[in-house]
Amino acid sequence: AIGSKWVYKIKYNSDGTIERYKARLVILGNNQVEGIDYNETFAPVAKMVTVRTFLSVAAAKDWELHQMDVHNAFLHGDLAEEVYMKMPPGFTTPQPGKVCRLRKSLYGLRQAPRCWFAKLTNALQRYGFTQSYSDYSLFTLNQNNIQICILVYVDDLVIGGNNSAAIQKFKKYLCQCFHMKDLGVLKYFLGMEVARNKSGIFLCQRKYALDLITEVGLLGSKPTSFPMEQNHRLAMAESMPLTDPEKYRRLVGRLIYLTLTRPELSYGVHVLAQFMQKPKEEHWEAALRMVRYLKGRPGQGIFLRSDCNLQLRAYCDSDWASCPLTRRSLTGYFVLLGNSPISWKTKKQHTVSRSSAEAEYRSMATTICELKWLKGLLGSLGVMHSRSMKLYCDSQAAMHIAANPVFHERTKHIEVDCHFVRNEVQNGNVETTYVRSSE
Repeated sequence: AIGSKWVYKIKYNSDGTIERYKARLVILGNNQVEGIDYNETFAPVAKMVTVRTFLSVAAAKDWELHQMDVHNAFLHGDLAEEVYMKMPPGFTTPQPGKVCRLRKSLYGLRQAPRCWFAKLTNALQRYGFTQSYSDYSLFTLNQNNIQICILVYVDDLVIGGNNSAAIQKFKKYLCQCFHMKDLGVLKYFLGMEVARNKSGIFLCQRKYALDLITEVGLLGSKPTSFPMEQNHRLAMAESMPLTDPEKYRRLVGRLIYLTLTRPELSYGVHVLAQFMQKPKEEHWEAALRMVRYLKGRPGQGIFLRSDCNLQLRAYCDSDWASCPLTRRSLTGYFVLLGNSPISWKTKKQHTVSRSSAEAEYRSMATTICELKWLKGLLGSLGVMHSRSMKLYCDSQAAMHIAANPVFHERTKHIEVDCHFVRNEVQNGNVETTYVRSSE
């Protein structure tokens, strides 16, 4: 039998007054044993790329966007495993040695998120929704020209659709199944502020950025014009190790979350995240510089335009042998849906490239993987992408490798998995276009 404890919290209103006193019984899931108390724990949450793509399609199709929250979501889940809990603290029984057999999940159980997601999925599928294969947290309904899409992030639901009456009917159904809280029109989701007008949807994390700047104590500092020095040597830093590495890890963790709406931070955060294990003074200074950059423009974000043609295009690039320690190259890509930015990434390549052409070719392969996945996701949202997806690259050598099916001296060392780029180009799914490095 597993123990439990009471967790108390005071909930405040926006004006600082006390809204309510909250108590929750939490089971001590850290005492669970795999194979006895639980088996599977994984529960999917919506990818942030899916969230941006969903909102971009909603802006282009002029969908209504609503938000709902589930009260005590994890308490709805049905347990498949046999789990026993000791009597809650403060609860007495005349027969000592008695324990509780759990039929429903409790907060703290390792399998609680999975049980809740299974229950919600079952309720949505009964209503007629189909689960997307591209992202299991996306559910779609198409009936008689009515289209409704649901995006699930644990107990937060974003509902989008083209019919107001159908959305209200579905909300009533959800309220019958679970104890729901209707938050109305989508304004604030996962720390992202959502502002909408006829031109489109603007996403930013202004409050989150200001909280971060305040926490570090740089609210009165002088802002910098760009986030990271060019030609930095942070990997070769020889300064003293930080006495408190925890503050560096916390700051970089918060900066990672800020890249959800700030593509220009992607490269700098990627570099800083490599030194979490043993950060040094130089790394801390570089992180503070990024915070000073935020100080100059805390409300910057991305704009998802309503006049969007819903066609995918992407830019990819690589930085050859940029890591001075491993000599591995960097891949960077930026994907647009029409004129709306929806996906971006900076990542170190898994292997060492022998030439800049190979590094560029690998970045093309990574970008095409993302494009193919996004094409499937758009299909789930009812957007059929029949035209070729445009891929812009500044390496003519890599583009020739993609177009030329002959293996020769320059390509025989490249792994076969990269050559799926050729198949996509020859099948007409992707069209490569040269763009100058300066652009």
